[in-house]
Amino acid sequence: MIRHFRKQFIIFSTCALLLVIITIVGSISSVTYFRAHQEVNAVLTILSNNDGEMPARMSPDPLQAFTQPNITRESLSQYRYFSGTLNKQNNQIKVEDDHILSVSPAEIQKLTQRVLRGHRLQGRVFYKQTVYAYRVKDSSKQTNVVFLDETLMLSKALEVTYLGILLGIVSLLLYATVLVLFSKSAIRPIVQAEQRQKEFITNAGHELKTPLSVISANTEMQELMNGENDLTRSTKEQVDRLTKLINQFVSLARLQEQPRMTLSVINASRVTNQVADSFKSVVVQDGKKFKAFVTPKLMIKADEHYFYELISILLDNANKYCDPEGDVYLKLRLGKRRKNVILSVTNSFAAGKEIDYQRFFERFYREDKARTINEKKSGYGIGLSMAQNIVKNFGGQIKISYSNGKISMIITIKKANHKLNGKQEEK
Repeated sequence: MIRHFRKQFIIFSTCALLLVIITIVGSISSVTYFRAHQEVNAVLTILSNNDGEMPARMSPDPLQAFTQPNITRESLSQYRYFSGTLNKQNNQIKVEDDHILSVSPAEIQKLTQRVLRGHRLQGRVFYKQTVYAYRVKDSSKQTNVVFLDETLMLSKALEVTYLGILLGIVSLLLYATVLVLFSKSAIRPIVQAEQRQKEFITNAGHELKTPLSVISANTEMQELMNGENDLTRSTKEQVDRLTKLINQFVSLARLQEQPRMTLSVINASRVTNQVADSFKSVVVQDGKKFKAFVTPKLMIKADEHYFYELISILLDNANKYCDPEGDVYLKLRLGKRRKNVILSVTNSFAAGKEIDYQRFFERFYREDKARTINEKKSGYGIGLSMAQNIVKNFGGQIKISYSNGKISMIITIKKANHKLNGKQEEK
């Protein structure tokens, strides 16, 4: 259990940091790309307003200082751009290529014609592995198309993204390494508290058995001397209840200490039939109906003793909380994909519509509605917690469902191969 808790602590802490890193890197990358596109649009606007040429004067706008990139004539010279102007009178294209070397005038004319055929005022074109953003300005005499190589701006944003991802991965690895190295120290107080709790339960259980034995012996002696009466019967009943409670405490503490279960391939069908045969008379004597449906020769990897105990706990719980003259069903079958074995115990429970079934696995939890069904047979709320620990040690899953006035405990355990018979593994 401690290893599992430590593993969960490391996983959740690392995932939390991963989420923070993704949020930070994603935010920085988004802002960088947004600013890059703002810069592209700002440069295109300036060039388009000046028919594809560098303006003679540029005065900064103080209102746009915080929302738009600060572009001057000096900074404008770093960009690679060109333009093509279509004269509507003679249908000739004038080329401006002073700020580009990789595109020839003939290619500029072709790109201009290509953009004009698309009838779009702005967009992007891909030419010779380079992305050019363009802006179209139309007037009565001419149509000007300005092209801007946006590779420089976007490459800066891409570089920031790659750097953020790299630093994030390095930080995550360093954090995970430190967490693995110091996780034992971090969870040591919790481990010590859990260990002291288990030791207390085990020691207290053994210590309480001695006075209970004395009380039981004194009660029997009193019955021999004065005969049985209501007081002695009540004392014996309470002694039995306390003895069962102590035994369940000790069993649960041992289960949580990762007992050395002998996991081997067992015949789940045979064990289930054995438990069903022993519980049938108990259920019928309480005035309820009991039915068992067991698919033969189903094999699972489990501890036979604890598997028997698991079915006994579930049937005992179903019998206690079943409606008077209700039904108790025990089923063992293959799952839909024939990879798992499904064990289900179902009982009639008409008063269970508004019960929080997920809390049934909490120790000492009993719903008030369930308690009032049969106060004399109500348990201590530890049986299902024990069942959950047994299933967890088997590597299976347990869940509760309620439908049509019936509550079902459903256990899923992976089916084992017959070829594995005879092999054992200690856990």
